[in-house]
Amino acid sequence: MSQIIAKKYVKALLDGRDIEAVSAISAELNTISTAYGDAKFNAIILSNEVSTEAKVELILSFLDSCTDATKNLIKLLGQNKRLDIVKYIACELSQEISKLKNTYTGVIYTNNELNSEYVASIQERFSKKFGVELALTQNVCDYDGIKVDIEGLGLEIGFSKDRLKSQMIDHILKAV
Repeated sequence: MSQIIAKKYVKALLDGRDIEAVSAISAELNTISTAYGDAKFNAIILSNEVSTEAKVELILSFLDSCTDATKNLIKLLGQNKRLDIVKYIACELSQEISKLKNTYTGVIYTNNELNSEYVASIQERFSKKFGVELALTQNVCDYDGIKVDIEGLGLEIGFSKDRLKSQMIDHILKAV
C-alpha cells in the first residue's frame, strides 16, 4: 500500500520539473531515507508522543540545505501522517529518474568471480540489445550458473547447471 501511495507523490514531484531539479530532490530524499534503517529513528517517526512538527524538523535536520520542494514534501507528509513512506518515495523517484535518463543498473550473480572484460562484454551487449545505458556489478554467491538481473527493466536472465541437467535428462527419457 505504501508503494502505491509513494507513486502518487512521485508523479506529483515529476510534474513540471526538469531532470536536474528532480535529481536534486532525489538526492535529498536518498540522504533522508538512510535514516530509516535505524530502529530508534523509526520509533520516533512512528511514535504518537512526538509532535508532527518535531518529526518534520528531525527529518529536515539531516540535510544542510534543501530545496523548497523537498521541504514542502516533508511538511505535507507530516500533515498527512505519512512520514514513514519517505524511503518508498526515494526508491520510486530513483527508478523514475533512471527511466527518464535511460540508465539502469544490474547485478550479475555467479559462484565464481568473472573478469572485468567479460562483465564489460555482457554490459555492452545488453546495452546495445535494449538501447539503454547499463552498469553491471557482480555478486559472487552460491548460485550455480550465471544470472543477470536488471530490476529497472524488469529483466532477469539466468542459466543454471541444475536446470540444464534436468532438461537433458527429460530429453533423453523422452527419446527412449
